[in-house]
Amino acid sequence: MYENNMPTDRYNHTLKFLKKNVQNSETILDLGVANPFGEIMKENGYSVANTKGEDLDLEYDLSHYGDFDVVSGFEILEHMLNPFTVLKNIKAPKVIFTIPLRLWFAPAYKSKTDPWDRHYHEFEDWQFDWLLEKSGWTIKDRVKWVSKSDKIGIRPFLRNRTPRYYGVYAER
Repeated sequence: MYENNMPTDRYNHTLKFLKKNVQNSETILDLGVANPFGEIMKENGYSVANTKGEDLDLEYDLSHYGDFDVVSGFEILEHMLNPFTVLKNIKAPKVIFTIPLRLWFAPAYKSKTDPWDRHYHEFEDWQFDWLLEKSGWTIKDRVKWVSKSDKIGIRPFLRNRTPRYYGVYAER
């Protein structure tokens, strides 16, 4: 599940979905600062650049980063107040995103120590599909997976059976 504090199960699912839908020859702009999954993408032959940590709700024009084949965002859109604006303004012809799904048995995530580490949105799959479609994207592939836990209790039991993550690949 976690290796050196990294969510290996989630990263493995995300990488498998990425490899299925994005070729190594395609350039990727990954929303958010450099991160461990970006390093995994590079280790797997992808050419990846990251945004610089600007507030994408306010600075949603990504054209100054240049041209990319794909824009990716792995667990970032749920932190935004208005993901519609950045999605609408993406110039790349393809996007790939993963998000945590809203769980009926758990409240939205909010860090006790980091004021930026909180989820403004926790989508249901249909809500995220609608957001992408309304912002001009056509969904070509999607996947869900559970977040395995070796803890004991009712929430871990439910998490082992309820899809927690949702990946979507879409094109214009």
